[in-house]
Amino acid sequence: MKLSLSRTLNIAVVSVYLIFLAGSVVRMTGSGMGCPDWPKCFGYYIPPTSENQITWKPDTPFKKGYVIIHDEALFVANKSLVTSSSFEPSNWTAYTKHEYAKFNVYHTYTEYVNRLASVLSGLVFLILLWKVTFATEKKKGVAPLVYIAFLGMLFEAWLGKIVVDSFLTPYVITFHMIGGLLIVSLLLRAKFLCSETIPKSNYNKDFHRLLVVSLIMMIGQILLGTQVRQYVDDQVKLFGFEHKEFRLLNPTFKFYFHRSFTIAIIVVNAFLFWVNRKYNLGFKGIKYVMFLLGFEAVSGILMYYVNFPFGTQAVHLLTGAVLFGVLLYMIFKSNAIKRESN
Repeated sequence: MKLSLSRTLNIAVVSVYLIFLAGSVVRMTGSGMGCPDWPKCFGYYIPPTSENQITWKPDTPFKKGYVIIHDEALFVANKSLVTSSSFEPSNWTAYTKHEYAKFNVYHTYTEYVNRLASVLSGLVFLILLWKVTFATEKKKGVAPLVYIAFLGMLFEAWLGKIVVDSFLTPYVITFHMIGGLLIVSLLLRAKFLCSETIPKSNYNKDFHRLLVVSLIMMIGQILLGTQVRQYVDDQVKLFGFEHKEFRLLNPTFKFYFHRSFTIAIIVVNAFLFWVNRKYNLGFKGIKYVMFLLGFEAVSGILMYYVNFPFGTQAVHLLTGAVLFGVLLYMIFKSNAIKRESN
């Protein structure tokens, strides 16, 4: 079936959100260092399934570039070889980008799936590039947005390498997420220019202003959430991944503000819902916003009061990213109605 440009843009947006989901699962399960190198995993295109495959031992073949664990450190094979009875340092280069030298098959394949999601998204972007470049009917402004989004994907891939090399430095992970939101913004704008039919409706200034306020509040909430997430990561490093009850032990003011700020966001969007219904503005997206906000609040409550049940962190992050997208798209629509009404 031949995909339209608009449908390809939809798939590209979904593929980026899948990366958000996969990345959040990686972080939720503590699998960020499941593959200690990048872009391969222990030097393999398909990761090893047991520690035995990456542990140095005599009379064993290793290909050039394979990463092994020896004496609780990582080493990279300088060439394809068969090991002798003793470890020959000249055949190996110490991996010095970080000191993490552990193998956990579940963590490894969780991180590997995350990387596969990025590869899949990259393939979708290549198809998208082809379509906007060689489409018979050009949509004004769409191609530059797609090109910039593709460059953003390349930057995000490089930043993914930095995340691993820096041993999951929190602020690098935060930049990684912000970059993903910017790519979503570009794709949604391209989708709007490509496919949106502007409805015949009156522009409502109050509704538009509230939309902008809501989006700004959501961006602030997401950024606050990354700060809370950094605190949780620090607690995990301090107490260990298995002690979930300590992840929000004596949290900082940022956590309490993040939690309370959710109430303000719900109030603003409830008022948006009321204005949309009162004036029959036809913004269906506001229903999704209210549903997603409820989902976001419930997942946050579960994390705090039930010690991070499995999946809640991933749901919480993904829901926030989707909320951002829905609000932004409604702003595009409201702006277009304003231009049509003038």
